[in-house]
Amino acid sequence: MNILQSALGGGAIFPAPETLLDGLTFERAARTVPNVPYTLAELLAHLAVTQRASLDLASGRTETWPEELDIWPGVVNAAAFDALLTDLRLGLAEARALAEQPSPRARDVLTDLAAHSAYHWGQVALLRRVLGEWPQ
Repeated sequence: MNILQSALGGGAIFPAPETLLDGLTFERAARTVPNVPYTLAELLAHLAVTQRASLDLASGRTETWPEELDIWPGVVNAAAFDALLTDLRLGLAEARALAEQPSPRARDVLTDLAAHSAYHWGQVALLRRVLGEWPQ
């Protein structure tokens, strides 16, 4: 595993996203925290949608970032939350695979994705702790 794969999917000094998602339910993730502008569910939806757009760029499925993309979509129910968790997990696997021997374009996009995601995965960890939902 190279450093880009570790940065995208956990390893070395990065916590594994799977650990951060472990045992999380919509009911828990939809709880609000005072003075935090989004719920954990909304934060995860942001991660999922930006990850998907980045992977489309990195893989060559698209040439440009989608201009109308809602990067802070809401999550309305448990089924939508479960679907976004599945998309996050599938995207993480795709990102690690693309990072194994990336093209120059994929390397640039995945490096940006890794930095963006690290910031938000840290927020996920903090919100889970604040909510008393840190996985044991």
